[in-house]
Amino acid sequence: MRNGAKTGIITGVAVAMLAAGGYGAYSLVGGSDDKGEPAAKEPRTVVAEPPSAEQAAAGAKDFLEAWAAGDLAKAAALTDDPAAATTALSAFRDQVKPSGLTLAPAGPATPAAFASATGTPSPARTTAPATAPATPGDPTATDSASPTASAAPTGVLMGFKARAEFEGTNRVWDYNGFLGVVKMSDDTPAVHWAPSVIHPHLGAGETISVQPLPPLAGNVVDRNNKALNSPSITPLVATVQAKVAKLLADQNKDQSDNGTGVVITNAADQNSTPDRLFTIVDPKPPKPFKLTIDANLQAAAEKAMTDLGGKKGSIVAIEPSTGQVLAFANAPVTGLNRAFQGQLAPGSTLKILTSTALLEAGVNPDTPVPCPTLSSNPKKIPNSFPDAYPNNTLQQDFMISCNTAFIDQGLTSLKPGALTTTAKDVYGIGLNWQTGLPSFDAVVPDAGTNKDEQAMQSIGQGKVQMNPLAIASITATVQSGSFKQPILVAELPQQKAARDMTPDVAGKLRQMMAATATGGTAQGVMAGISDNAGAKTGSAEATGIATTNSWFTAYRGNLAVAAEVEGGGHGVDAAGPAVASIIKAAGNR
Repeated sequence: MRNGAKTGIITGVAVAMLAAGGYGAYSLVGGSDDKGEPAAKEPRTVVAEPPSAEQAAAGAKDFLEAWAAGDLAKAAALTDDPAAATTALSAFRDQVKPSGLTLAPAGPATPAAFASATGTPSPARTTAPATAPATPGDPTATDSASPTASAAPTGVLMGFKARAEFEGTNRVWDYNGFLGVVKMSDDTPAVHWAPSVIHPHLGAGETISVQPLPPLAGNVVDRNNKALNSPSITPLVATVQAKVAKLLADQNKDQSDNGTGVVITNAADQNSTPDRLFTIVDPKPPKPFKLTIDANLQAAAEKAMTDLGGKKGSIVAIEPSTGQVLAFANAPVTGLNRAFQGQLAPGSTLKILTSTALLEAGVNPDTPVPCPTLSSNPKKIPNSFPDAYPNNTLQQDFMISCNTAFIDQGLTSLKPGALTTTAKDVYGIGLNWQTGLPSFDAVVPDAGTNKDEQAMQSIGQGKVQMNPLAIASITATVQSGSFKQPILVAELPQQKAARDMTPDVAGKLRQMMAATATGGTAQGVMAGISDNAGAKTGSAEATGIATTNSWFTAYRGNLAVAAEVEGGGHGVDAAGPAVASIIKAAGNR
């Protein structure tokens, strides 16, 4: 489970690894000065003075001998935290289940050797050590000690050779282990307890155990078994493979191809990647790893992002009938996967959601909904155009993207929280999607009775946060009439929305989006691709961006696409051409 360097845990003489535990009053052994009374035990504590080389060697040897012999109580008593050591050593025995364990002292170790064996930490390790690593031999160096500690103890880093054997195989697991030895107040050595004593990769909150090992995926292929080598996808393949293996295992899928091995996992972090330490039984040979991606559309998506000329942006294409992701791409291709993890205001593309709520509240496309120059909420909001259209209908307001009409009609027709409820119940927003990649699944918070917040939300501003994956899914739901959670691998489980929109509402939404594609703000971009198609433009203001972010979403046939371009201006200026290029590449799906 690795994603960054694990540093500052042990230094050459000072044991920064001690920071994982405290240096308070561990009640181990001791005596009393009371005269005439039975000796009362005093706390045995870690002292700042390091153990001698002989003490460090003896402390490590005694601990390792007890652990290897299976005398876990004795081994734990030879540490500065017997309770934690007992729990961890027992878990290793019960969950790794070695049939034989050999632990041989290897003498003093160097920081470089420890760093090399430790590798990089698990994704659970999200914070850096509280202090820099202690300088070897520096008695003033500090760690994250308990409140009762007067000074951070120093210690000696020792190495050991570990060999574990397992039933049913002649394979042996050899690895280099490390532990810190400190000096106690009774002038005896003790192993400072930390999870990494078990194995250098093991961190707090993580579990080491024998688990099924799914076959490592072979070549990555698209939905048509075509080789897939995409700049946006290739760096994420390992993450997809690990998440998919875990999700399918959780669903009790056929595991006959699995092997077994020693693995470090973190159940609390769903986005973490298991760390395979040792293979006991090999899984069957790898099979091609098939994604739902369409290689041709993926190439078009990558080109659309390249054509942005250096601007940041992202795009997602979804198959409405299944929820399968057909393409996604980011600009730049490195760093954040904006397509899935972006947290941006979607602007007027969210008027699809607002329209859904209005239609379900009884407003129709031909209902008169005036478009004034300013909205009626306390903090007046204008349109992106100067004129008023007092005789407009809801559909005409949608076509020209009139902010004031949607704000005023929303305040009149929608109950507080209606957008939040509709987003979740109809479009699956907030259901913790498991797409195959880490994703931010969008937020439409309840604005309560705050009319200014309600106003901003109805036009995709305020605290609403989306990304192209979420907007493409909303558009796909309109096209099909039913929410299908986006997925990257066909076998993945999909969250279900509480209800489908009615055929009447779905038909009216498609009518409004089709009118926008043929005669509204999307007309120019959608020229030539308006058959069985619909679209919605959007632009969104964002802090620190002088020019609005460009948004655009559209569907044609069994394809829904959404894109955003940071600082791209109006929806038709930057995001629109990107979406149109994908639709044209797809033809009539």
